[in-house]
Amino acid sequence: MFQYVGRTLLDISQTTGEMLKLFFATVYFFKEAPRNLPSIFRQLAEIGVNTLPIVALAALFIGMVLALQTGSALVLYGSQNVIGSIVGLSMVKELGPVMTSLLVAGRVGSAMAAEIGAMEIYEEIDALKTLEINPVRYLAMPRMIACLAAVPALVVFVVFIGILGGGVICAINPQISVPINTYYDGIVTSMEAMDIVKGLTKALVFGGIIGLVSCYVGFKTTGGARGIGRSTTRSVVMSFLLIFVANYFLTRMMM
Repeated sequence: MFQYVGRTLLDISQTTGEMLKLFFATVYFFKEAPRNLPSIFRQLAEIGVNTLPIVALAALFIGMVLALQTGSALVLYGSQNVIGSIVGLSMVKELGPVMTSLLVAGRVGSAMAAEIGAMEIYEEIDALKTLEINPVRYLAMPRMIACLAAVPALVVFVVFIGILGGGVICAINPQISVPINTYYDGIVTSMEAMDIVKGLTKALVFGGIIGLVSCYVGFKTTGGARGIGRSTTRSVVMSFLLIFVANYFLTRMMM
């Protein structure tokens, strides 16, 4: 048992150190971003534009379900006029950043890990080193910048669409019966600028986690085609866990 615990702690420590090393190396190469704009824009299109329909659809139904469940409970106490405040703050501060990040990690993060992992397996990364091209600058840096930019942008759309979905439920559901003006007035009066800043800060951190984990797992891929599959799963699981852990500490710090 002690051997297993010790080996696990050593593996966690080694992984943490290697990820921090990759993070600082990636940040160092941010200065090379103007020379890699085509690659950055390509990643932005993949992470942002191609993911938008999925997150928009999910946000619409999450906003609708949130308004439906909240409204059904508040009607019992005659407080359904505060549905707008609950839906708006929930989408901005929690559901928007977390849900968007999970979808991006599942759709894009796994693809990035598999792509870099395949390059590692088929020795394409060794070929880059032979050509004196730094793999971190060429592969990790554009993906990290794209994640840091695309995830907060997606969160803005998700929050807007989620709030819109909640408004639709308030307008068409006779059991809730909240005028649309009352719904949106509740959002405006309850939401402050710092709430938006907190939500976008979470999205920025989560985007960095997705980019870092995906690239790290991709660079560490071994074992042929089966190893690529394991790296894809590992990337998603690690991203999910770190997003949940980071969400707790960020929420605690921002209270």
